[in-house]
Amino acid sequence: MADNNNKAPHILNTSANLLGICFLVLTSLKVLKLSETTFIDECTSVATILFMSSSILSFLSIRSTSGKSIRYENIADLVFLAGLICLFITIMMVTFNFIK
Repeated sequence: MADNNNKAPHILNTSANLLGICFLVLTSLKVLKLSETTFIDECTSVATILFMSSSILSFLSIRSTSGKSIRYENIADLVFLAGLICLFITIMMVTFNFIK
């Protein structure tokens, strides 16, 4: 059973770190009162929800002793990837100055 959920601890660690970064970005946007960043706000909020979901699912995968462990891990993996894609889109939009 230990071989089946070898990705879950890595997903939990990385998604928790990226969740913290998303909170930092959201807080910075609110403190700096940047009004033209609605897309950044929305995309970062979606990424925050995805990383939180990924963290919860990977934790459940680690703690589960039944056959659901692999299912939790696979869902956490997909949700984590969706969060990464969301952050990638936001960074590309900012980098290429599509958001002004």
